[in-house]
Amino acid sequence: MQPLDWSDYQAFLAIARAGQLARAAQALGVDATTMGRRLRRLETRLGAALFEQTREGQVPTEAGEALLIQVEAMARAAAAVPEGASDTAELAGSLRISVPEGMGGWFLPRHVATFADRFPRLTLDLVANSGLLSLSKREADIAVTLSRPKAGPVIARKLVDYALRLYASPAYLDRHGAPARGADLAERHRLIGYIPDLLYDPALNYLDEIHPGLTVRLRSSSINAQHRLIAAQAGIGVLPCFIGDADPALIAVLPERRIVRSFWLVTHKDTHNLARVRAGKDWLADAVQRGREQLLPAP
Repeated sequence: MQPLDWSDYQAFLAIARAGQLARAAQALGVDATTMGRRLRRLETRLGAALFEQTREGQVPTEAGEALLIQVEAMARAAAAVPEGASDTAELAGSLRISVPEGMGGWFLPRHVATFADRFPRLTLDLVANSGLLSLSKREADIAVTLSRPKAGPVIARKLVDYALRLYASPAYLDRHGAPARGADLAERHRLIGYIPDLLYDPALNYLDEIHPGLTVRLRSSSINAQHRLIAAQAGIGVLPCFIGDADPALIAVLPERRIVRSFWLVTHKDTHNLARVRAGKDWLADAVQRGREQLLPAP
């Protein structure tokens, strides 16, 4: 077996952080050929490929992700940094976070500048859509979900609770009247909501909590589209309070009928200790703490 050479691990760490071999070589002050030779030597010693070549650059394989956790710990020890601390200026590469559409489009953007200022060399991919990316397939580093995963090689914890209420535009209520009870919604109003067979999470099936047997007449798989329909005076619909309360053109309807759901923070068991993943988890926890009043306003 070839002898251990710390410079090989330094090269590996630099490539993982930079995401490209050439940039890593520049960061260490060596040429790309030397960087490539050190990487191949380390891969030969370990008997595993540590990176996959993509159009964007080098992406760690499963073996590479596992090694990265160990090498980052080695680097902290070598620099005599206490466990748990991190040099935020050194974090580089990319961090991909999959979040529900509403959270990614309305709540998190106001907190992204804080992340960018703290981690200037780390690229943040905020994937906000209906349906979530797979951690097991390495499509994302962190996922925020509406339900706790029931299976898979993941670690999950509750991130925060959030509230939802019915909203409408004043112009719509002027034409159709404001409902005084749940039954009025079924008898006199157009409801806006999700398409039942396209729900990507059962937590979105909440109309029966407002009043049993309600029927949605204007449907969309997108919460942003639902918001626009409500704002366009098309009907009454349920929105997270961090969306509905943020739009001055909407007012709450039957505000005492509040629905509470949860966001869950999910990471893969193999990568949850990577420095960039820890940084992302800490940022999300800080964002929801600072935005708790928007997420869960007082009844």
